Amino acid sequence: MFMSAVTHGPQRSPRPDPGDLGRRVARRREQLGLSRADTAARAGIAEGYLEYLETAPADPGTGTVLALAAALGTTAADLLGGGLDLPPGAGGSAARPRLADLAPWECWAKLSPGGVGRVALTTPEGPLILPVNYRVLDGTLVFRTGERGPLAAALGQRIAVEVDRVDEALRTGWSVLVRGTANRFDGPAATAALRRRHNPEPWPGGERELWLRVKPAVVTGRTITAAAAAAPADPERRTR
Repeated sequence: MFMSAVTHGPQRSPRPDPGDLGRRVARRREQLGLSRADTAARAGIAEGYLEYLETAPADPGTGTVLALAAALGTTAADLLGGGLDLPPGAGGSAARPRLADLAPWECWAKLSPGGVGRVALTTPEGPLILPVNYRVLDGTLVFRTGERGPLAAALGQRIAVEVDRVDEALRTGWSVLVRGTANRFDGPAATAALRRRHNPEPWPGGERELWLRVKPAVVTGRTITAAAAAAPADPERRTR
């Protein structure tokens, strides 16, 4: 499911991703009910620079990170994403989380770039879940494995493939579940086309010449978002 986009008229440049540091700073500031001006004053930096840190990719110096951590009552390690080797989701939930179902087209939008998913199948030894590098092709999921590898047992089986994304900084995320039967995907033309355009190259490397294709019978997804934090009250307004 790779389609070219058709656009009309002038296009705006996409907003840059601020990165996890910027999101962590903004989230912590909002938790404390601090404005950018208040936070900048506490940290001894310019308000404009703080806005830049929160809205654009940046690599501030150690002194700035330490000053922001002190101003926000946290640690530099937390702002920098300490514990990245830990399983995701160890922190608490967002203040006002919202769980919602994804429409089918939204699920495919999440899946379409390809990436890493988890395949769940049943084996004689019991349930098995393993990660794979997958791609989307014509409304199906394609991945490669070894002819004698554990995922070869998925051939001809009804399996599930789960793909997700967790944003530790904002305590938000999404997951998509695809259920269908895994069939062998072969033929010189199909294999050559995949190698040229949508080759799901396995990260572990090695010989993985068994191509499996999952035609979804059911595609479902959910997303967790956080409600916008209420703006801090204007102290001058309260005195009017």
